[in-house]
Amino acid sequence: MKAEDEFITLPDYLEPGLDLVFIGINPGLYSVAQGHYFARRNSRFWPAFSASKLSAGIRQSLGTSTLKPEHDHVLSKFGIGLTDVIKRPSANAAELSPEEFKKWSPLLLEKLQRYRPLVACFHGLSGFRPFLKHALMCPDRKPVLGPQPEYVGTVRLYVVPNPSPANAHFTLTDQIAWYDRLADFAGERKSVSATQAVNKG
Repeated sequence: MKAEDEFITLPDYLEPGLDLVFIGINPGLYSVAQGHYFARRNSRFWPAFSASKLSAGIRQSLGTSTLKPEHDHVLSKFGIGLTDVIKRPSANAAELSPEEFKKWSPLLLEKLQRYRPLVACFHGLSGFRPFLKHALMCPDRKPVLGPQPEYVGTVRLYVVPNPSPANAHFTLTDQIAWYDRLADFAGERKSVSATQAVNKG
């Protein structure tokens, strides 16, 4: 954990060369207290991520069938990073103000430009819409889940449902299916990137 603007938050797990970065809306107070992303037991992130093909190689390498919040810091070794649109923690996302999204969205844009993952995946449209408005200057487009037409340099953007249990529109099975689709998308991006690197060489 580290202090930003005089508050304690979760660290960004970001580095150059990542295949995928998961982007949450902001850290929850409980997760910050535990020191791990998606630390609440009723969060659907780790169960869905563990059941999806997105984590198959990670689970095999670690010798486990279920990934937990304590694994967040090792994901980058397998090409997956973690960050948030807003780094200030809160009890829930409803406490965040429009001004905070306006402030933090350009900072997230800078991170994506600096680290250049192949894919940046937002957890939920409520976090992506302000980024689209304040960082990419597309205030009028109405995004839907899935791959997005905008790029950040070479970074492709993707949106999956928010795994919060408060997002009752989507079940655990739905969340797993979205992570499977994301795995296919990220795999395609990795193949394209590898082909382009060979052609340049």
